[in-house]
Amino acid sequence: MELKQELLKALDELRKNEERKFNQTADLIINLQKFDVKKQNLNLFLEVPYKIKDKKIAGFFESKNKDIETITPPEFKNYSDKKDLKKLAVKFDFFIAQASLMPKVATVFGRALGPSGKMPSPQLGILMNADEKSIKALREKIDNSVKIKIKEASVKLAIGKQSMKNEQIVENILAVYNSLLKSLPKGKDNVKNIEIKFTMTKPQKIQIR
Repeated sequence: MELKQELLKALDELRKNEERKFNQTADLIINLQKFDVKKQNLNLFLEVPYKIKDKKIAGFFESKNKDIETITPPEFKNYSDKKDLKKLAVKFDFFIAQASLMPKVATVFGRALGPSGKMPSPQLGILMNADEKSIKALREKIDNSVKIKIKEASVKLAIGKQSMKNEQIVENILAVYNSLLKSLPKGKDNVKNIEIKFTMTKPQKIQIR
């Protein structure tokens, strides 16, 4: 309860900064301690209660889907050039695929999507049946998920928008924080502090006790 109050107070402080002409992103930074990045690999997909933003999703399917930008097997040959692969990896936030196509997807797109952490994954992104209902359900799940891949001793991610209510941003933060605690080897002892900020503001720091 105490953490929730502190987060709400920090958001009130952030809102005292000058108004910007755009809808700023609310960023969450969880700084870790006693955590060896090289030895402890964390790669998580966590669902949050409130959608942060619509993610740009592309799908590798046997046939076109009206709701999602689709790349079908005959089009795979258009991506033999490294530059085109790179452009594709940058253009979309997320890639999903039909399970039967995964070997081909890995061969053609792996060298671009692998390093950027965007390969369709069994956790959230590979469909046995690429029917409309399954694609729609997966799309909704992705829009309400955040991805955490730890490369340094802190977790940084967008957690909401300035236009959202403080309570909604805080619920998103707590959903991520509580899930992360379960995955950290020493739980709360691995957390040094939490910082939250809007795009153009200085961060508000919250000590964890």
